[in-house]
Amino acid sequence: MAGHSKFKNIMHRKGRADSARSKAFSKLSREITVAAKTGLPDPTMNSRLRLAVANAKAESMPKDVIDRAIKKATGGDAETYEEIRYEGFGPGGVGVIVEVLTDNRNRAASNVRSIFTKSGGNLGEGAVSFMFDRVGQILYSAAAGSEDQVMEAAIEAGAEDVQSDEDGHTIYTAFGNLSEVAAALEAALGPAQSTSIVWRPKTLTPITGDPAATFLKLIDALEDEDDVQNVYSNADIPADELERLAG
Repeated sequence: MAGHSKFKNIMHRKGRADSARSKAFSKLSREITVAAKTGLPDPTMNSRLRLAVANAKAESMPKDVIDRAIKKATGGDAETYEEIRYEGFGPGGVGVIVEVLTDNRNRAASNVRSIFTKSGGNLGEGAVSFMFDRVGQILYSAAAGSEDQVMEAAIEAGAEDVQSDEDGHTIYTAFGNLSEVAAALEAALGPAQSTSIVWRPKTLTPITGDPAATFLKLIDALEDEDDVQNVYSNADIPADELERLAG
């Protein structure tokens, strides 16, 4: 979830990664199927499918599961998924963008709206996307190299920005340059953990205390929703506050 790597990593260190793996596989499989259905079922000829397969492999998804997801797109009984974006505000006035892949628009809308309402938030069409930029994002682990090494590789590859911390490196590119930059970085640093198009906040909204706790519950509930593929926000929660809330 772009914009949330810091608190997501803290939550995962608290033991939540394993329980989320099967749900992550399900969402990755759905993206692979949709990508294969909207283009050619060949990753070498379909950039969206190539990206989906690469991300699935980065999450250690078995090859047979990936192949089944691709074949599912060519079968006559393949579900038809609709891509929908919801926008709204969460606790503390934090902007939230939710990307959905669903075979039932009414169910998805009802469930997402209910999650927002229970957290004291609200949805609104086009409410917050102006607060974000649509960009490419490439993630590398800390083992990929030092901050200086990754920065140098990113500059040479044509990236626009790099953010590094103890958990790894986040590299941002212009929307249209993602494939080119990702290929150059792979040649220099090896395969990335993930490569995706994301919503990057232009500015962050500080949030602490009870609103922060409620916000994290909102994000958890959204990410647990089967129809939801990605969640982005402009929340800025201090690291010590995250540790306290995750404890």
